[in-house]
Amino acid sequence: MAQISRRDVAEMIDHTLLSPDATPADVAALVDEARQLGVYAICVSPSMLPVRAPGLVVATVAGFPSGKHHSLVKGAEARLAVEQGAAEVDMVIDVGAARAGDYNAVLADIIAVREAVGDRAVLKVIIESAALTDEAIVEVCRAAERAGADFVKTSTGFHPAGGASAHAVKLMADTVGGRLGVKASGGIRSAAQAAELITAGATRLGLSRSREVLEGFPS
Repeated sequence: MAQISRRDVAEMIDHTLLSPDATPADVAALVDEARQLGVYAICVSPSMLPVRAPGLVVATVAGFPSGKHHSLVKGAEARLAVEQGAAEVDMVIDVGAARAGDYNAVLADIIAVREAVGDRAVLKVIIESAALTDEAIVEVCRAAERAGADFVKTSTGFHPAGGASAHAVKLMADTVGGRLGVKASGGIRSAAQAAELITAGATRLGLSRSREVLEGFPS
């Protein structure tokens, strides 16, 4: 951890609030805390948009958290979010299609969202890595790259199989080879975990406990 500064980590963080019972006051508090911490972005549910957050990137989600939405619905949700000010969209794939080995369906799903937002937003693809085999992780990452995604992302944080792991992050990073970013999210609660994931190849972190994590890094 000594090689990674608090500021470096802060600039990788999407400070996240995706709780289904979040209120506008909670989002306002998230924005205030994000400014205090110096993080890169905030990530909120699409129903909370638009959000006034000068100086911060605003991210949201599509098809969240199950991914079991029709691709056209995901696309419409993403398009509306961008029209309401989101600069980044984290979409959830159909994890069942990936588990079944139907990578063409995964590809088509991602393409639908990519085409819906065009080049107006950064597109991150949530693959639920804890629910997939290594082979499926690799194939889904390849599909995301072919579809024009900007990032692959480990987890929603809501799947019972778990969240981010260093093993999955390394596999994802090795597959995309620096051509896409790699976002680690889900269950990251300490600086030690964050450092392990960054060392494995994460270029962005999705955190709801950003302050807690950052306090473990040297200033």
